[in-house]
Amino acid sequence: MNLFETLSQLKPITAASGNVPTYLMGAFRRKSISFYNGLTDENTIVYWFQSKSFTIDLRLKSVTDTPIVERQAWVGYTHWDAQNASLSWELSSNYQNHTQWPEPATLHSIGNCILEFSPSNAYVEDWRQQASTGLFLGLRLVKAVHVATQQEISLDGGLIICGEHMAYAQSRLPHIQQNVDALGVLSYVEQSPSDLNQIESYEVSVSTQDQLIQYSSCTQMTQQQLILDGFEVVDAGTLIQHKLIGGEAYQLVFVVDVCEPEYTFQNVTPTTADSQHWLKQEQHHLMHHATVVA
Repeated sequence: MNLFETLSQLKPITAASGNVPTYLMGAFRRKSISFYNGLTDENTIVYWFQSKSFTIDLRLKSVTDTPIVERQAWVGYTHWDAQNASLSWELSSNYQNHTQWPEPATLHSIGNCILEFSPSNAYVEDWRQQASTGLFLGLRLVKAVHVATQQEISLDGGLIICGEHMAYAQSRLPHIQQNVDALGVLSYVEQSPSDLNQIESYEVSVSTQDQLIQYSSCTQMTQQQLILDGFEVVDAGTLIQHKLIGGEAYQLVFVVDVCEPEYTFQNVTPTTADSQHWLKQEQHHLMHHATVVA
């Protein structure tokens, strides 16, 4: 069964039922990062997908030429500190063997833009909401079953759908992860071809339209379709997907994190009546070149 055919059987779970503010929900592309030393990066490909309780993240120097050992991708639980308006992440699995972004993030929302400030002032990131309206679905991958042996194995990941934008994450098989762990910091060691294949088996893939993967930590997945077939409903909050991994059959177990068939993602923020009057009064200057930048 295709995933979309299961939606009527799933339990509705609203984004607002979580602790993370709804303005942080959605699919975000990083427009820029500026550092304390005066340098700014506007070219690295970075996507952040936020479900109700977990995040999928992908970072590549380029679509096809990012060295295998330098790719960044992870999935993790999201923790919101309302008092300090800051977000932190508990990485449950990681493409790399070390945490690249150890600080929490202080966040501020304006329009379709999320500004992320490092508490140490090391950097500020400018994120832009990519989604507008449509399905908002978060499925958390919690484990898998090896069909031939019926052995339950640890597997981490998830699927987040925000309208046309989709992100899928799947960790390495446990025995492969053990081998990768033994390598230490990936960029510090020389890898054999077998090492590189094992490292690259950690998948985070992003599709921006038509379920076609534009960006992925796995080179071979680029320009492939996201695999959304083979799903089966266990109950209103649990799905199984039948899938081949490394040529062997597995059942992947997902729990529903959020499910809203028609969701409006934030692209506009409130302001004061005085500010609206000011903008209207000065629009001939302020709005002359203004356009939506996503």
